[in-house]
Order: sequence, then C-alpha cells, then structure tokens
Amino acid sequence: MNKLIISFALLLFSTGAFAQSELTTVILVRHAEKGVDEGGDPDLTEAGIERAKELVRVLNDQSIDGIYSTPFKRTRQTVAPLAEAKELKIEDYNPFKMQEVVDLIANSKGKTLVFSGHSNTTPAMINQIIKEDKFKSLDESDYDNLYIVTFSELGNAKVTVLEYGADSDM
Repeated sequence: MNKLIISFALLLFSTGAFAQSELTTVILVRHAEKGVDEGGDPDLTEAGIERAKELVRVLNDQSIDGIYSTPFKRTRQTVAPLAEAKELKIEDYNPFKMQEVVDLIANSKGKTLVFSGHSNTTPAMINQIIKEDKFKSLDESDYDNLYIVTFSELGNAKVTVLEYGADSDM
C-alpha cells in the first residue's frame, strides 16, 4: 500500500503545484543497518541487506536517472541492488563537499536522483535543497526513512517523509 503512496506522491509532485517548471526529484535514504567493523567501514547486516532489497521493491516503478552514494561499503551496499535493477552505475559523492553535491542536484533539472547517505549527511542535504535548517541528524537506530524532495528550484521544495523496510507495509 505504501508503494502506491510513493508512486502517487511522485506523480502528484511531478504534475501538481510545480507544473509550470521542470521538476527535479531527489530521493534520499540513510544507509541500511550496518554491522560492526573495527576499521570504520562495516558491511550491511542481514537486516540491512533485506532493507536494501526492499528499496528496490519500493522504487521499482520509478524512473531513476542517477544513483549516488558516499564511498563507504554500507551506503554503496544499500543502493547496489537498486542500481543493478535500474542498470545504473553508482556514482560517489563527497558529503564533506556539500556545495558540490548541491550544484550537482541543481544542474539535474527534470531528473530523479537517489542518494544514499548517513544519519547526519542525509538531513544536511535536505536542508541544503530546501534552504532551511529543518531536518536534524537521525538517531543511530533509525534506518527506515525515505525522503522525497521535489523542487523546481532550490529553496522552493516539497519534502515527503515515508518509511520503508521489511517491517513496513510498503
């Protein structure tokens, strides 16, 4: 049922209030559940792998033009099944160079992009797109948020927050 809500939300935002200008859609997720790694770059757990598969199911009917990830195993593994399903290459982005990321997004008018980030970088990226300090860092146990940001220009955006995962109804 929630998959239907996501499809409806993406359709509504692509034809509704912003109909007079070309819309860009950015879908953001925090990486799925991670394991423990002394080196600081853990793989996903079994629950995380299942959540990554669920992301494919949730976004299966959506047209996606690009998939981006920070250069960590957990973020790449979160979107790897989606990239494979959509036959797209995962492009790295540097969350410490947020202006470059914002420029990339601003120069992608009319496209739909997916970003896999972290508990702090995902809300920070949304704030940069909406030009407000509205979204705060996620709790370390929070893995199920799916953010859909649709805009005609930076600062003029609509954010929809949904939950996805093996334990949700999507």
